[in-house]
Amino acid sequence: MIFDTDVLIWVLRGNARAAKAVDTAGERSLSTVTYMELLQGARDNAEVRGIKAFLSDMQFAMLPLTENIGHRATIYMEEYGLAIAMGVADALIAATAVECNRPLLTGNNKHYRAIKELDLHRFRP
Repeated sequence: MIFDTDVLIWVLRGNARAAKAVDTAGERSLSTVTYMELLQGARDNAEVRGIKAFLSDMQFAMLPLTENIGHRATIYMEEYGLAIAMGVADALIAATAVECNRPLLTGNNKHYRAIKELDLHRFRP
């Protein structure tokens, strides 16, 4: 399971349902883009250390960006960028999930619902 940024933010803010989703996942992974978004939201070095410790403690695998992911994300931007206001980060996260053949857990279904080949799982806090 790939976790979208919003789900991990809820975990870090203490949301019990999000924490349970992470705890019960057999395989935990995230896109490099999600990691960068988490770091971007950190307010200080202590929060950066907390993010890194959480991901390490929970044994998240970080999935790197590849040429294929970049290509697929570009196609998603061309096809869905205007139609559903897809952002670059969402296109890269979706492309990572599809290229790595893993489901994506997100609370932001509207960002991804148009992508038919994506195994999308809805999270509700």
